Amino acid sequence: MWFQIKAYLKFLWYSKNEHAVHSPFVFSLITKCFYDKKSKPEYAILQQYRNTLLENKNSIEVTDFGAGSRVFNSNKRSIAEIAKIAGISSKRALLLYRIVNYFQPSSILEIGTSLGLATSALALGNKNAQITTLEGCPNTMAIAKNQLQLFNFNNVEWVTTEFNEYFQSCNLKSKICNLIYFDGNHSKEATLDYFELLLPTITNDTVWIFDDIHWSVGMETAWETIKKHPKVSVTIDTFQWGLVFFRREQPKEHFVIRT
Repeated sequence: MWFQIKAYLKFLWYSKNEHAVHSPFVFSLITKCFYDKKSKPEYAILQQYRNTLLENKNSIEVTDFGAGSRVFNSNKRSIAEIAKIAGISSKRALLLYRIVNYFQPSSILEIGTSLGLATSALALGNKNAQITTLEGCPNTMAIAKNQLQLFNFNNVEWVTTEFNEYFQSCNLKSKICNLIYFDGNHSKEATLDYFELLLPTITNDTVWIFDDIHWSVGMETAWETIKKHPKVSVTIDTFQWGLVFFRREQPKEHFVIRT
Protein backbone atom coordinates (compact mmCIF):
# COMPACT_ATOMS: atom_id res chain seq x y z
CA MET A 1 0.00 0.00 0.00
CA TRP A 2 2.81 2.44 0.89
CA PHE A 3 4.42 1.81 -2.50
CA GLN A 4 1.16 2.66 -4.28
CA ILE A 5 0.76 5.87 -2.26
CA LYS A 6 4.25 6.98 -3.24
CA ALA A 7 3.58 6.03 -6.86
CA TYR A 8 0.37 8.07 -6.86
CA LEU A 9 2.05 11.14 -5.37
CA LYS A 10 4.70 10.90 -8.08
CA PHE A 11 1.97 10.56 -10.69
CA LEU A 12 0.24 13.71 -9.41
CA TRP A 13 3.51 15.64 -9.58
CA TYR A 14 4.12 14.79 -13.23
CA SER A 15 0.55 14.55 -14.53
CA LYS A 16 -0.96 17.13 -16.88
CA ASN A 17 -4.32 17.89 -18.47
CA GLU A 18 -5.14 18.71 -22.08
CA HIS A 19 -3.60 22.20 -21.89
CA ALA A 20 -0.08 20.76 -21.74
CA VAL A 21 -0.57 18.38 -24.69
CA HIS A 22 0.65 19.40 -28.15
CA SER A 23 -0.04 16.17 -30.00
CA PRO A 24 -3.31 16.56 -31.99
CA PHE A 25 -3.99 12.83 -31.68
CA VAL A 26 -3.63 12.78 -27.89
CA PHE A 27 -5.34 16.17 -27.44
CA SER A 28 -8.41 14.93 -29.31
CA LEU A 29 -8.48 11.70 -27.26
CA ILE A 30 -8.32 13.61 -24.00
CA THR A 31 -10.87 16.31 -24.83
CA LYS A 32 -13.39 14.21 -26.78
CA CYS A 33 -13.10 10.98 -24.81
CA PHE A 34 -11.31 11.15 -21.45
CA TYR A 35 -12.96 14.43 -20.42
CA ASP A 36 -16.33 13.87 -22.06
CA LYS A 37 -18.77 14.66 -19.21
CA LYS A 38 -21.98 14.13 -21.16
CA SER A 39 -24.30 11.47 -19.80
CA LYS A 40 -24.87 8.42 -22.01
CA PRO A 41 -27.84 6.01 -22.01
CA GLU A 42 -25.32 3.15 -21.83
CA TYR A 43 -24.14 4.34 -18.41
CA ALA A 44 -27.45 3.23 -16.87
CA ILE A 45 -27.04 -0.23 -18.39
CA LEU A 46 -23.53 -0.55 -16.98
CA GLN A 47 -24.77 0.46 -13.54
CA GLN A 48 -27.65 -1.99 -13.72
CA TYR A 49 -25.23 -4.75 -14.70
CA ARG A 50 -23.07 -3.90 -11.67
CA ASN A 51 -26.03 -3.65 -9.29
CA THR A 52 -27.28 -7.10 -10.27
CA LEU A 53 -23.91 -8.56 -9.26
CA LEU A 54 -23.67 -6.52 -6.05
CA GLU A 55 -27.05 -7.88 -4.98
CA ASN A 56 -26.01 -11.50 -5.54
CA LYS A 57 -24.98 -13.02 -2.20
CA ASN A 58 -24.34 -16.52 -3.57
CA SER A 59 -20.81 -17.85 -3.12
CA ILE A 60 -18.58 -19.52 -5.68
CA GLU A 61 -15.15 -21.14 -5.63
CA VAL A 62 -12.68 -18.72 -7.19
CA THR A 63 -9.35 -19.75 -8.67
CA ASP A 64 -6.58 -17.16 -8.79
CA PHE A 65 -3.54 -17.44 -11.02
CA GLY A 66 0.09 -16.48 -10.64
CA ALA A 67 2.77 -15.75 -13.23
CA GLY A 68 2.39 -17.90 -16.32
CA SER A 69 -1.26 -18.54 -15.35
CA ARG A 70 -0.30 -21.16 -12.76
CA VAL A 71 -2.88 -21.71 -10.03
CA PHE A 72 -1.69 -20.33 -6.71
CA ASN A 73 -4.88 -19.83 -4.70
CA SER A 74 -8.45 -21.08 -4.55
CA ASN A 75 -11.10 -19.86 -2.14
CA LYS A 76 -14.80 -19.25 -1.76
CA ARG A 77 -16.21 -15.73 -2.10
CA SER A 78 -19.61 -14.20 -2.62
CA ILE A 79 -20.39 -12.85 -6.07
CA ALA A 80 -21.15 -9.47 -4.49
CA GLU A 81 -17.72 -9.38 -2.85
CA ILE A 82 -15.95 -10.23 -6.11
CA ALA A 83 -17.88 -7.51 -7.94
CA LYS A 84 -17.02 -4.99 -5.25
CA ILE A 85 -13.29 -5.59 -4.83
CA ALA A 86 -12.08 -7.49 -7.90
CA GLY A 87 -13.93 -5.89 -10.78
CA ILE A 88 -13.37 -2.64 -12.64
CA SER A 89 -14.64 0.45 -10.79
CA SER A 90 -17.72 2.33 -11.96
CA LYS A 91 -15.64 5.31 -13.07
CA ARG A 92 -13.21 3.14 -15.01
CA ALA A 93 -16.03 1.20 -16.66
CA LEU A 94 -17.45 4.44 -18.03
CA LEU A 95 -14.03 5.50 -19.30
CA LEU A 96 -13.50 2.11 -20.92
CA TYR A 97 -16.87 2.43 -22.64
CA ARG A 98 -15.89 5.89 -23.95
CA ILE A 99 -12.51 4.67 -25.23
CA VAL A 100 -14.12 1.85 -27.19
CA ASN A 101 -16.86 4.16 -28.43
CA TYR A 102 -14.24 6.70 -29.51
CA PHE A 103 -11.97 4.31 -31.44
CA GLN A 104 -14.69 1.89 -32.63
CA PRO A 105 -12.42 -1.18 -32.77
CA SER A 106 -13.94 -4.03 -34.76
CA SER A 107 -12.09 -6.77 -32.87
CA ILE A 108 -11.41 -6.71 -29.12
CA LEU A 109 -9.53 -9.10 -26.84
CA GLU A 110 -9.98 -8.99 -23.07
CA ILE A 111 -7.48 -10.86 -20.90
CA GLY A 112 -9.25 -11.52 -17.60
CA THR A 113 -13.06 -11.59 -17.67
CA SER A 114 -13.78 -11.96 -13.94
CA LEU A 115 -17.54 -11.23 -13.68
CA GLY A 116 -17.73 -9.33 -16.96
CA LEU A 117 -17.93 -5.78 -15.61
CA ALA A 118 -15.28 -4.56 -18.05
CA THR A 119 -16.62 -6.88 -20.75
CA SER A 120 -20.00 -5.15 -20.62
CA ALA A 121 -18.30 -1.77 -21.16
CA LEU A 122 -16.35 -3.16 -24.12
CA ALA A 123 -19.49 -4.67 -25.63
CA LEU A 124 -21.54 -1.51 -25.24
CA GLY A 125 -18.77 0.71 -26.62
CA ASN A 126 -19.11 -0.90 -30.04
CA LYS A 127 -22.06 -3.27 -30.45
CA ASN A 128 -20.71 -4.36 -33.83
CA ALA A 129 -17.32 -5.40 -32.49
CA GLN A 130 -16.35 -9.03 -32.11
CA ILE A 131 -15.13 -9.48 -28.54
CA THR A 132 -13.14 -12.43 -27.23
CA THR A 133 -12.77 -12.56 -23.46
CA LEU A 134 -10.42 -14.95 -21.67
CA GLU A 135 -10.78 -16.20 -18.09
CA GLY A 136 -8.94 -18.90 -16.21
CA CYS A 137 -11.53 -19.52 -13.49
CA PRO A 138 -14.50 -21.51 -14.84
CA ASN A 139 -16.82 -20.46 -12.01
CA THR A 140 -16.44 -16.70 -12.48
CA MET A 141 -16.63 -17.20 -16.24
CA ALA A 142 -19.94 -19.04 -15.82
CA ILE A 143 -21.36 -16.11 -13.84
CA ALA A 144 -20.07 -13.60 -16.39
CA LYS A 145 -21.47 -15.57 -19.31
CA ASN A 146 -24.90 -15.84 -17.69
CA GLN A 147 -24.88 -12.15 -16.79
CA LEU A 148 -23.79 -11.01 -20.25
CA GLN A 149 -26.46 -13.15 -21.90
CA LEU A 150 -29.04 -11.77 -19.48
CA PHE A 151 -28.20 -8.28 -20.74
CA ASN A 152 -28.22 -9.43 -24.39
CA PHE A 153 -24.55 -8.84 -25.09
CA ASN A 154 -24.43 -11.10 -28.12
CA ASN A 155 -21.11 -9.94 -29.56
CA VAL A 156 -18.96 -11.74 -26.96
CA GLU A 157 -17.08 -15.04 -27.30
CA TRP A 158 -16.21 -16.62 -23.93
CA VAL A 159 -13.04 -18.69 -23.62
CA THR A 160 -12.11 -20.43 -20.37
CA THR A 161 -8.38 -21.02 -20.64
CA GLU A 162 -4.93 -20.44 -19.23
CA PHE A 163 -3.76 -17.31 -21.01
CA ASN A 164 -0.33 -18.49 -22.15
CA GLU A 165 -1.84 -21.73 -23.40
CA TYR A 166 -4.37 -19.79 -25.47
CA PHE A 167 -1.78 -17.47 -26.99
CA GLN A 168 0.62 -20.29 -27.83
CA SER A 169 -2.08 -22.47 -29.38
CA CYS A 170 -3.52 -19.70 -31.58
CA ASN A 171 -2.07 -18.57 -34.86
CA LEU A 172 -1.69 -14.97 -33.70
CA LYS A 173 -0.11 -13.84 -36.96
CA SER A 174 -3.46 -14.39 -38.66
CA LYS A 175 -5.40 -12.42 -36.04
CA ILE A 176 -5.97 -8.69 -35.78
CA CYS A 177 -6.90 -7.24 -32.40
CA ASN A 178 -7.80 -3.57 -32.71
CA LEU A 179 -8.05 -3.21 -28.93
CA ILE A 180 -6.68 -5.40 -26.14
CA TYR A 181 -7.55 -4.90 -22.49
CA PHE A 182 -4.94 -6.55 -20.24
CA ASP A 183 -6.39 -7.34 -16.80
CA GLY A 184 -5.55 -11.00 -16.22
CA ASN A 185 -2.26 -11.21 -14.39
CA HIS A 186 -0.63 -8.28 -12.64
CA SER A 187 2.97 -9.48 -12.60
CA LYS A 188 6.00 -8.20 -14.49
CA GLU A 189 6.78 -11.56 -16.07
CA ALA A 190 3.25 -12.30 -17.31
CA THR A 191 2.68 -8.74 -18.56
CA LEU A 192 5.85 -8.74 -20.65
CA ASP A 193 5.16 -12.27 -21.88
CA TYR A 194 1.69 -11.26 -23.08
CA PHE A 195 3.09 -8.10 -24.66
CA GLU A 196 5.61 -10.05 -26.74
CA LEU A 197 3.21 -12.87 -27.63
CA LEU A 198 0.53 -10.47 -28.87
CA LEU A 199 2.74 -8.14 -30.93
CA PRO A 200 1.93 -10.09 -34.14
CA THR A 201 -1.71 -8.91 -33.83
CA ILE A 202 -1.02 -5.18 -33.97
CA THR A 203 -1.92 -2.75 -36.73
CA ASN A 204 -1.19 0.94 -37.03
CA ASP A 205 -4.47 1.73 -35.25
CA THR A 206 -4.22 -0.82 -32.43
CA VAL A 207 -4.94 0.31 -28.85
CA TRP A 208 -3.65 -1.66 -25.85
CA ILE A 209 -4.77 -0.90 -22.29
CA PHE A 210 -2.75 -2.31 -19.38
CA ASP A 211 -4.43 -2.32 -15.96
CA ASP A 212 -2.62 -1.60 -12.67
CA ILE A 213 0.66 -0.35 -14.13
CA HIS A 214 1.63 1.08 -10.71
CA TRP A 215 0.45 -1.92 -8.69
CA SER A 216 3.98 -3.02 -7.76
CA VAL A 217 7.64 -2.45 -8.52
CA GLY A 218 7.42 -5.28 -11.02
CA MET A 219 4.46 -3.76 -12.85
CA GLU A 220 6.15 -0.36 -13.02
CA THR A 221 9.26 -2.04 -14.44
CA ALA A 222 7.12 -3.82 -17.04
CA TRP A 223 5.48 -0.51 -17.98
CA GLU A 224 8.86 1.19 -18.45
CA THR A 225 9.99 -1.69 -20.67
CA ILE A 226 6.83 -1.44 -22.79
CA LYS A 227 7.24 2.32 -23.21
CA LYS A 228 10.75 1.85 -24.61
CA HIS A 229 9.85 -0.88 -27.09
CA PRO A 230 10.75 0.19 -30.66
CA LYS A 231 7.29 -0.66 -32.03
CA VAL A 232 5.56 1.56 -29.46
CA SER A 233 5.07 5.18 -30.44
CA VAL A 234 2.71 6.85 -27.95
CA THR A 235 1.96 5.85 -24.36
CA ILE A 236 -0.43 7.46 -21.88
CA ASP A 237 -0.17 6.88 -18.13
CA THR A 238 -3.48 7.55 -16.31
CA PHE A 239 -2.09 5.92 -13.13
CA GLN A 240 -4.59 3.06 -13.10
CA TRP A 241 -4.06 2.29 -16.78
CA GLY A 242 -1.31 2.49 -19.34
CA LEU A 243 -2.51 3.05 -22.91
CA VAL A 244 -0.20 1.98 -25.73
CA PHE A 245 -0.34 3.01 -29.40
CA PHE A 246 1.67 1.79 -32.39
CA ARG A 247 1.00 4.65 -34.83
CA ARG A 248 3.98 4.89 -37.17
CA GLU A 249 3.21 8.50 -38.06
CA GLN A 250 3.47 9.60 -34.43
CA PRO A 251 6.78 10.64 -32.86
CA LYS A 252 7.68 8.57 -29.81
CA GLU A 253 6.22 10.39 -26.81
CA HIS A 254 4.96 9.60 -23.32
CA PHE A 255 2.12 11.42 -21.55
CA VAL A 256 1.02 11.39 -17.91
CA ILE A 257 -2.63 12.45 -17.88
CA ARG A 258 -5.11 13.02 -15.06
CA THR A 259 -8.54 11.53 -15.77
